[in-house]
Amino acid sequence: MSVNYAGILWNRQKRIYDIILAIFVVAYIGLYVGFTATFNPELTAETMIIRATATLALLLLHIILSIGPLSRLNKRFLPLLYNRRHLGVTMFLVALVHGIFSILQFHSLGNKNPLLSLLTSNGSYDSLVRFPFQVLGFIALIIFFLMAATSHDFWLKNLSPKVWKALHMMVYVAYGLIIMHVMLGVVQLESSPFLYGGLMFGMVTIIALHFASSVLSGRGLDLKSDGYYYACNLEDIQDDCAKVLTLNGENIAIFKYDGKLSAINNVCKHQNGPLGEGKVIDGCVTCPWHGYQYEPHNGTSPPPFTEKVSTYELKLEGERVFVNPAPKPEGTTIAPVTIES
Repeated sequence: MSVNYAGILWNRQKRIYDIILAIFVVAYIGLYVGFTATFNPELTAETMIIRATATLALLLLHIILSIGPLSRLNKRFLPLLYNRRHLGVTMFLVALVHGIFSILQFHSLGNKNPLLSLLTSNGSYDSLVRFPFQVLGFIALIIFFLMAATSHDFWLKNLSPKVWKALHMMVYVAYGLIIMHVMLGVVQLESSPFLYGGLMFGMVTIIALHFASSVLSGRGLDLKSDGYYYACNLEDIQDDCAKVLTLNGENIAIFKYDGKLSAINNVCKHQNGPLGEGKVIDGCVTCPWHGYQYEPHNGTSPPPFTEKVSTYELKLEGERVFVNPAPKPEGTTIAPVTIES
């Protein structure tokens, strides 16, 4: 597991996923350019490419941000979660094409360096409506580059999971910049209400999905019993699966397996993957992202691996499962709760 990292872990599923993704990207750009050339033939080829890649990158970004909450709401979306890294790199490459063509078209014909022109051609930094929206897109592109360049286990290993995770959480900063980039661009250059409406629909969808998945995970749960918090009923946990909830800042996964219950921290030590979205395989909790494993009663990876996560105390009252959100030190053994048949 953590002993080595490989260059690219492609398997048959990932190849099929990447082929479908490549076909979608080519088809989208081809159809967009084809329709635009038919119904708006006065546009230049460069403008068509700029618009096609802009809308495609925006669509892919919304899909990327939707996959996480959708996977928590419905496990049928998990295959998309496992391949999200490839989608992110693809989105960056599409956005990069958009950025290059935009700089060439709007900032390469004068005497200034194109990048300097990008930053200084519109000096309305003190105006909300006239703010240079291209600069916002450029900053977002830099963030996407950092994320794409570090989408590899080499960087995960050398940056540490905590730093790597923090870096990749900047996708939400980039998303905010992109929203402002598009909105200001629409205000300053476009008159079509469809782009603005589509952007609002996408943003509301992203917010709603994250809110729904947050509610599902148990944030705000406050029912208590002797210092323990009510988590769920037994019937809410499928065999060899988990109930995930967040209590007092702790991200907890309660697993039911072999007639027992155990709780461990939901965050995998490898890449901060969601352990609660995995299953108990061969007696071990198996991370759905890259297969890292932990023993459910002590949160420790089986030898020779050394990863450990926190464990939590549980108790069972009838069919009601309660959890103490105070984490035990990583790797602490806690006897599983036996389910009486």
